Amino acid sequence: MKIRALTALFFVIVMVASMLLGGYVFAVFFILLATYCLNEFYGIISDGICKPNRLLGLLLAVIGFGLFAGYRLFGFASHYLLLINVIVIAVFVVPLYQKDEKPFVGIAYTLLGSVYVTLPFVAFFSLGFITGTFDYRLPLGFMLTLWGNDTGAYLIGKFFGRHRLFERISPNKTWEGFVGGALLAVAVSLILAHYLPVLPSWQWVGIALVVSLFGTFGDLVESMLKRSHHVKDSGAVLPGHGGLLDRFDGLLFAAPATLVFLELIH
Repeated sequence: MKIRALTALFFVIVMVASMLLGGYVFAVFFILLATYCLNEFYGIISDGICKPNRLLGLLLAVIGFGLFAGYRLFGFASHYLLLINVIVIAVFVVPLYQKDEKPFVGIAYTLLGSVYVTLPFVAFFSLGFITGTFDYRLPLGFMLTLWGNDTGAYLIGKFFGRHRLFERISPNKTWEGFVGGALLAVAVSLILAHYLPVLPSWQWVGIALVVSLFGTFGDLVESMLKRSHHVKDSGAVLPGHGGLLDRFDGLLFAAPATLVFLELIH
């Protein structure tokens, strides 16, 4: 428990620092983080049948995310993003030179990694540029709300959970935990509305509700992924916590949904 707590504290400090130290640190940190999570995803799904092209998938993440970050930070012309197409084509062409009975299985999973892992991190990165220039307040507020939801769900579920939310996929999740997570996320959002007034209170509350719903779906989907491949954790980089993908499973659905929510109301 002590190791788990220390790991969590260090993790939170590094995460918050990456957002407070400016747009360049924010970009580099989350490009690396997304790439590492993608590598864990490929590690989970790789087996005798599924053989994703890990190298091309990771290159697609780094270059694609990097070009988008350059577009946001330095004003790169948006047509540079079309260079991503070259790597996507390579994902299809390389299997021609490999002996694989089902090449399109590998192709599909290679590209699925970008959709499932990389694009959600790009959506989270975009939260920092809603106003046009980098502003740490929205991504920081999003993460605090997500952590509040996870904490509330864990504590209420542990002590008061009785009714299973999705027993087939995650037997420890309960409806009581889901409600507890949502309530704590809303409470955090009201505090954020006071100290980070980049949005009015009702919009922060809206983000909290979106995060609670889609963060839970993200957690469940990653559990479904691991269960289908008989894996307990996505990795072991965080002592007592598992892998990085385990820590960001909620973000994978919550960040794109939050970005859509903000774009719609604005």
